[in-house]
Amino acid sequence: MLSNATVTANIPAADLARARSFYADTLGLEPATEFGDAGMLLYRTVGGTVFSVYRTEYAGQAGHTIAQFHVDDVVAEARALQAKGVALETYDMPGVEWDDGIADLGAIGKAAWFKDSEGNILCIDSGFPEG
Repeated sequence: MLSNATVTANIPAADLARARSFYADTLGLEPATEFGDAGMLLYRTVGGTVFSVYRTEYAGQAGHTIAQFHVDDVVAEARALQAKGVALETYDMPGVEWDDGIADLGAIGKAAWFKDSEGNILCIDSGFPEG
């Protein structure tokens, strides 16, 4: 039924202006469209992904990853985030090796987690393996 649908991540923000600044200044992303009346920013990456950041009082309450950015070089991207003052998160994950905030997930690849300005948990990873 939904196999032909696309999926979009919706990222909550308590302060939309603060979130916009974080996504621009820290992640290098500018909104493709701003829906000011609706309190929403719509982003389109060069890779073809669409996601929104929207105003809500419930931002930062999820205790899990809400969006993942699949990148070619997790280590380089993680170090670039750290250079901009972003703290990488580490978690107790059995069997996972950590190197300065970067997880080695074996056959899955590498990943690093961080929080945005609103307390949401985001991830950069090497994508999903074929199979």
